Amino acid sequence: MLKTIINLEPGKKVYFASDQHFGAPTPKESKVREEKFIRWMDEIKEDAQVLFLMGDLFDFWHEWKHVIPKGYVRVLGKIAELKDRGIHIYFFVGNHDLWMKDYLEEEIGCTVFYQKQYFEMGGKQFLLAHGDGLGPGDKGYKRMKKLFTNPVAQWFFKWLHPDIAMKMALYLSQKNKMISGDEDKAFLGEDKEFLIIYSKEKLKSQNIDYFIYGHRHLPMVLDLEQKAKYVNLGDWISYFTYGVFESDFELKTFKDGTKKNYP
Repeated sequence: MLKTIINLEPGKKVYFASDQHFGAPTPKESKVREEKFIRWMDEIKEDAQVLFLMGDLFDFWHEWKHVIPKGYVRVLGKIAELKDRGIHIYFFVGNHDLWMKDYLEEEIGCTVFYQKQYFEMGGKQFLLAHGDGLGPGDKGYKRMKKLFTNPVAQWFFKWLHPDIAMKMALYLSQKNKMISGDEDKAFLGEDKEFLIIYSKEKLKSQNIDYFIYGHRHLPMVLDLEQKAKYVNLGDWISYFTYGVFESDFELKTFKDGTKKNYP
């Protein structure tokens, strides 16, 4: 099991945020949320050593050889500012931006991950992932993901004119239940939540202190066996929640420049 070790500097913290879905449901409505996220990044930049963006930063993202989606300039600029300040930025590709390639790495200097990763921070063991496709069930999505990540399918899609491709992709993306589905706001129970089942299974063979995911959109910290914790970071659509780790993990809510412990 490969893992990255991060030695935290005194007074520095690790931040986590997921599922911003910028671009949805419309560019105008998204801009309000983008501005709020920028204010949050402005606040954390003074004590952040690491920022984990845990997936679905964009409601849809695709990189052609010389073209990227229009918009998000201020968000990308703020991420670049944090990176220029020496803050390490790790980006996990989600199910809405799974066609991320090398733009964030080359232009900003982020480290981009396509699969779950293991980290050690402050002497604690972390398993980090966006969360899509992990655990039992969800077979329909898993089949769809295989199609979307198929090199042949990607080759055909890239030959569509970006105006046509983006219009089609944004329409389909905004119909996705992860944006508007009320069913994703309800806790299904430990025996039915795929990511909790997955985490419990991992604990049988691995020593993990924190399982941290996005994808589910439901902010939650749940105690597991062996003093481990399951964390879902929520989203920046309904909850505006984020994680922070120094010596322990906390889930917090950002409200117009003020910090508030979740809930």
